[in-house]
Amino acid sequence: MQALLGILFHSLGGASSGSWYMPYNLVKKWRWEIYWIVGGLFSWLIMPYIATALTSPGWQEILSTTEPSTIRLTYILGVLWGIGGLTYGLGIRYLGMSLGNSVLLGITSLVGSLGLPLLRNVGSMGEVLPAGDSFTDMLSTTSGQIVLVGILVLMIGIVLCGKAGLMKDNDLSDIKEGVNSEFKLTTGLIIAAISGVLSAFFSFGIDAGREMGEAVREIAVTNNYPFVSDGKYLFENNIIFLVILWGGLTTNLLWTLALIFKNKTGGDFVDTKTPLLKNYLFCALAGTTWFLQFFFYGMGETKIGNGASSWILHMSTIILTANFWGFYRKEWAGVSRKTKTTILLGIGLILLSVIIMGIAKADFVN
Repeated sequence: MQALLGILFHSLGGASSGSWYMPYNLVKKWRWEIYWIVGGLFSWLIMPYIATALTSPGWQEILSTTEPSTIRLTYILGVLWGIGGLTYGLGIRYLGMSLGNSVLLGITSLVGSLGLPLLRNVGSMGEVLPAGDSFTDMLSTTSGQIVLVGILVLMIGIVLCGKAGLMKDNDLSDIKEGVNSEFKLTTGLIIAAISGVLSAFFSFGIDAGREMGEAVREIAVTNNYPFVSDGKYLFENNIIFLVILWGGLTTNLLWTLALIFKNKTGGDFVDTKTPLLKNYLFCALAGTTWFLQFFFYGMGETKIGNGASSWILHMSTIILTANFWGFYRKEWAGVSRKTKTTILLGIGLILLSVIIMGIAKADFVN
């Protein structure tokens, strides 16, 4: 039952993440740097603060008493993750919602699910990482072996999605218009690869900040808080997200401010010739929806754990949702039936990997 709840929460988080960019398409007459930072303030500052203040007992004292090195490492990983978030937008711009998310988040899934287990097998590196399964541990257990099968299936799915991208590029070589007017396969794939690797640092940040989450859990369990089950507190990760997202805010704020000064676009914030109220509301909606992905991820993690299963479930659901929006926006219009079959097969394998991850965790729990 706990594993099923974990899958449900991760699915809700993935649906939020796969949908959050859509409200930005409704923002009118604002330059990218303006709507990106307005929405980002909700994503990385306002909503994380509200969630932490409402659900994390003793959070201020915990932050003040946590080892500075823990806060610093969690924040730095957030800064690096923030670079991945910045390049995400460009990757989606050049590849589209469907192909861009499939490739980008597929890479993130692989790095996030295998990165820490592999590093735990690397000499002294494993000694400074938070406790958890190493790659050797995964090889020696039934659940770990099933997870690795799921990762293999995911890799095949990513390759097929990439192949579909090549086929799409050939199909549209002479006709690129509408949502595909900016389609640039090579540039998009390079950016997606960079973003995919750095975006996985969010998962590493959760492990680095584990001490803070455990402190919240101890208070919640000791005082019989609601939403405590099997010795875990459903919202214990929100305080970790707060610190990681400070790092993401830093990266994005510096970059967007540089663009605002360079392009002299600061007037967009108050330009009455634009639909100001609607623009702010759509940006707030995008930013809030974006944060919900990790709010639900934290809930799912308390049921499954921050291992390969959690990360890959979360990422695969995002890929599926983003592909739904990609087809809705007709990003695959004008391509051959063979190309559509290839991308659908790739998406199907990604879905299969989600099912395999669920089976692996159920086997582990039982």
